[in-house]
Amino acid sequence: MRVWAIVLAAGRGERMGGPKAVLTLRGESFLALVARALARPRVEGVLAVLGHEADRVAREAAVPPGVRTVVNARYAEGMLSSILAGLDAAEAAGAEAVLVHPVDHPLVEMATVDRILDALERGALVAVATHGGRRGHPAGFARAAWADLRAAAAEEGARAVLAHHPEWVVHVEGGPGAVAGVNTPEDLRRLGGP
Repeated sequence: MRVWAIVLAAGRGERMGGPKAVLTLRGESFLALVARALARPRVEGVLAVLGHEADRVAREAAVPPGVRTVVNARYAEGMLSSILAGLDAAEAAGAEAVLVHPVDHPLVEMATVDRILDALERGALVAVATHGGRRGHPAGFARAAWADLRAAAAEEGARAVLAHHPEWVVHVEGGPGAVAGVNTPEDLRRLGGP
């Protein structure tokens, strides 16, 4: 199965004072941390979807070599627009499934990514990491689910696919990084950031 990973890094990061992709933790940008975690041996490529201040993010986030960037000019329309921009690029590259992961969850464990890949290879249409009873990231979507992603309402986003097709969803046990999101400076400090 040809799998591409999509890092969602297009948002404004208003509560953080700017794009989260350039925030640092453990000496690396969020974008670099997430891209490295997703670049597993069974992942053909990693796409970073940029939007707000795309040039700055590309310059300051130290995009790892081999990570392709896609600029979503419609990022202000919400996260789904970035998912679709990444999905289009992944499909053009020949993907049969995608992993979708927001840049504001920088501590996702490689083992979690591997378990999502396992579920997709076993035939899951949608595979979602969970931890402690909470749904987290990444989520994997096989090609058969893409039409529903593209048809989702912007305000519902990818959650619409999970809500409308619970029979498609395989929940995969993830590590704590699957649910460790950063929305505020306090969140970043809790994870050990500056």
